[in-house]
Amino acid sequence: MDAGLKRELGEKVRSGERLTHEDGRALYAADDLAWLGGLAHEVRTRHNGDRVHFAATRHLDTTVVAASRRAGELAGEGLTELYLSSGPDPDPDLPWDERIRSLRELTAALPDVSLHAFTATGIQHAETLTGRPAAQLLDELIDAGLASLTGGAGTLGWADWSRIQRLAHAKGLKTPCTVLHGESEDPGHKVAQALRLRELQDETGGFQTVVPLPVPLSGARTATPLETLKTFAVSRLLLDNVPHLKVRLPMYGVQTAQLTLQHGADDIDAAPGACGSPAEPPLTREDLLDLIRDAGFRPAERTARYTLVQEYEGPDPARREAPQPMRL
Repeated sequence: MDAGLKRELGEKVRSGERLTHEDGRALYAADDLAWLGGLAHEVRTRHNGDRVHFAATRHLDTTVVAASRRAGELAGEGLTELYLSSGPDPDPDLPWDERIRSLRELTAALPDVSLHAFTATGIQHAETLTGRPAAQLLDELIDAGLASLTGGAGTLGWADWSRIQRLAHAKGLKTPCTVLHGESEDPGHKVAQALRLRELQDETGGFQTVVPLPVPLSGARTATPLETLKTFAVSRLLLDNVPHLKVRLPMYGVQTAQLTLQHGADDIDAAPGACGSPAEPPLTREDLLDLIRDAGFRPAERTARYTLVQEYEGPDPARREAPQPMRL
């Protein structure tokens, strides 16, 4: 990228001017990752200062019914959020009304925990299985205590996916939106995906966070750390109307996750389970505080709707007097 184009893109970002599809392609083509990360860092700072948000979160790769049976155990963990994943979503062998009943039980057992379950794909499948429209299904879930749909790659086309997101947002649900990376060699696909999400966010305002997710490339090659950091940075620059950008640490490992915090991310999800190996123990609060401080940021514990619970002290100022490696 020549100096003139870099200057033009930098001026656009700093003035708050919206980036175009052509701009997005140029950003993905940039070979100066430090410059790109710096632009994304400016935008994340504009949105969130030096905070990195986290919550006491668990991801359970299980059915709602099985999770409701574990409510007593979970109640002692001091959770803020609980994400439920269940393979085929919803399971055709589990009646919808039974899922609603179990969700109510889970809500009653964990009244202070925000429950997140069901993808837009799952809601569309439930329409087919139950014959009920998505609007009615969402009302039933909300009445049973659901706080948010979950993200994920899904298999829906844009028309059905966006229809269900519009319905959820109109009913007051805040949802994540997902940016896939690694599935296409063509950056134009990722740019078009991000701009389509940006347009929907302009319409509904219901996306609370962007969650980049890696998927294998052809030949089972996974996205490299360079591709990952570019995706985070460009996502932060293009999706200027979504307030938060989340990294799921078990998908990337500690070092890459810390680097994403320098490339636009402001929220870190360290819970193993649906997004990582369930055999790995969850990080403690102190682990997360150290990890965030090691990356040079101020930890901020949040609720599901990003209300601040507690802001902690930032990194030791003396640490900045000399370069130090991040925690591995």
